[in-house]
Amino acid sequence: MNHRIVVLGAGYSGVLAAGRLARRLADVEIVLVNAEPDFVERVRLHQLAAGQDLPARPLRAMFAGTGVDVRQARVTALDVARKVVVLQDGEPVEYDTLIYALGSTLADHGVPGVAEHAHHVASRPAALRLRSRLQDLPAGRTVLVVGGGLTGIESATEIAEARPDLRVALVTDREPGDRLGARARRHLDAVLNRLHITVHPHTQVTAVDAFGVSTAGGGRIPADVTVWTVGFATYPIAAASGLQVDGDGRIVVDASQRSVSHPDVYAIGDAAATAAVGGETMRMACAAGVPMAQRVADVVAARLTGREIATPPLRFYAQCISLGRRSGILQLVTPDDRVLPIAVVGAVGARMKELVCRGAMWAITHPTMLMPVRRRRVALAEQASPVAS
Repeated sequence: MNHRIVVLGAGYSGVLAAGRLARRLADVEIVLVNAEPDFVERVRLHQLAAGQDLPARPLRAMFAGTGVDVRQARVTALDVARKVVVLQDGEPVEYDTLIYALGSTLADHGVPGVAEHAHHVASRPAALRLRSRLQDLPAGRTVLVVGGGLTGIESATEIAEARPDLRVALVTDREPGDRLGARARRHLDAVLNRLHITVHPHTQVTAVDAFGVSTAGGGRIPADVTVWTVGFATYPIAAASGLQVDGDGRIVVDASQRSVSHPDVYAIGDAAATAAVGGETMRMACAAGVPMAQRVADVVAARLTGREIATPPLRFYAQCISLGRRSGILQLVTPDDRVLPIAVVGAVGARMKELVCRGAMWAITHPTMLMPVRRRRVALAEQASPVAS
């Protein structure tokens, strides 16, 4: 029987890892498990919510002819002792090597009312629900976006540009874009002013209800629609399985993306606690998930074929932010993700952001065409013992 590699999750990191492995290995079985039939372009979900259409990307069509077996199913549990993935309403899937790429979801941070009353853009169904709500919203009503990070900024500016008849506000416990450099922050402030977005900085939201939010100190900010963008959280499956996780539920891995507690399991993307240059854990971002996917495919292929493994430190290059369709920011950063004084802003920044998104999408839709490398056979020792280093 061929060595079976199971990839859980078909986001950016899962799809890239599966495709790269199919390109490198000749005699393995690769199974890609995902809850939805399509690849979801998550970095554009704020655009979908604002009324723009995104093309369907069926996973089975993307992987047709590659040898990757795409299975649409929701993962409910992971039995790492028996090396079995438990699926909802489906046959369990056994694995020799597991690549865990289930990503992340909405983080409510324990704030009451978020689940019941707030919209979000952490998934395609959620973005479509917000889209429907915004389409039904009469002119003059208020949309309040909670969170001053990249997702909050992109959501607020996209909605404000698409619906100038609405009153859009942004509330954050710090300054919007406080991790940007001075040039980028000046441009962001100018765009927020141009789009007439009201900013409530240094304001802590303590509860959400159907009519807005409550803030620390007893304040109120009224809203007809509240959009919650205050970070992401991992799914509880990894922690419940017995895999070693950090305080955020991310799987603790070594320099090769391999679980430190279960060597036949690898983790990538938002689900992995991966150290970058300088030793800090990489933030949840497409910019982190893509190099993790490339690394894990190379590492697994090297281990299975008995070749040398190279694990240079992962690094960051830039932060890309869209500010509606007319403007954007490309903020250059150091390898350990500290901002540099260099930023491309405005229309050129928007084009750079679009180029990055389209480049990532091309890689996703051509999963086995990125590297014309030789496909190698699995070593016999690894066929019998997939955990060997």
